Amino acid sequence: MNTALALLRGTRPRQWPKNAFVFAALVFAPKLKDLDADLRTLACFVIFCLVSGAVYLVNDIRDLEKDRLHPIKKRRPIASGELSASLAGWCAALFMAMGLLGSWALTPKFTWILSIYIVLNLLYSFLLKHEVIIDILLIAIGYLLRVEAGGVVIDVTISNYLWLCTILLALLLAIGKRRHELLMVEDAANHRAILKEYSPELLDQMMGVTTASILVSYALYTQEAVGGEKNLIWTVPFVIYGIFRYLYLIHKKEMGGDPAEILFEDWRMTLNILLWVVVSVVFIYLDLN
Repeated sequence: MNTALALLRGTRPRQWPKNAFVFAALVFAPKLKDLDADLRTLACFVIFCLVSGAVYLVNDIRDLEKDRLHPIKKRRPIASGELSASLAGWCAALFMAMGLLGSWALTPKFTWILSIYIVLNLLYSFLLKHEVIIDILLIAIGYLLRVEAGGVVIDVTISNYLWLCTILLALLLAIGKRRHELLMVEDAANHRAILKEYSPELLDQMMGVTTASILVSYALYTQEAVGGEKNLIWTVPFVIYGIFRYLYLIHKKEMGGDPAEILFEDWRMTLNILLWVVVSVVFIYLDLN
């Protein structure tokens, strides 16, 4: 039982909400009332939780020695010895295989997307996380692949604007994480070598460009989504507040190291996201015109 719990912790369930991006296509298609589409998207979410958990296990095996020297990461199951690296490796391989088989059962297109996701994450863990800018781009592409997967399992083409909004939002989260690590983690360069290539000024400029791009892209998307006829423009204030709240939290409250921390620990941000979802669904699915 302790080993099973350690394995579960090693897959980082706290990070699973990231996989909710697969629901974007379902909501905005709109196909939320289609039970078959609902079930296929839910299966897609479960598969991504399984495979992303496997990726975290591989990453922790790769960083085992460094994690043991870190004041917080040394508590992770593999670094602490609760879970053996060999068992974690076998389980990671099993989870990936199960995910690929499950994705093929949904549609072979999903298998291709999931395979790209796995390869990119392995490249990130073993090589590309040491390449400046490419490291954050790969993180953002991971979110984009989730949205694409959510589209292919229900046979929906992802809008170009939704594509832009997704990758830009993911970039903002990745940049915010790098900024937090650079400023808040003692001896940051030893914690993550790539941080030597960044500076607070560079990251702040990147963040400024990204936030402005998100607002413009989302505003344009609201005019395209569902033929532009569902008044989604009224959801823009929630997006503006969410972005400004995020900037406030990382600059004034020293948060941002983990997007899940902001989602679950700042009730105002949580409420804003819930309201955005509810208002979006109301405008898309109810005839208010």
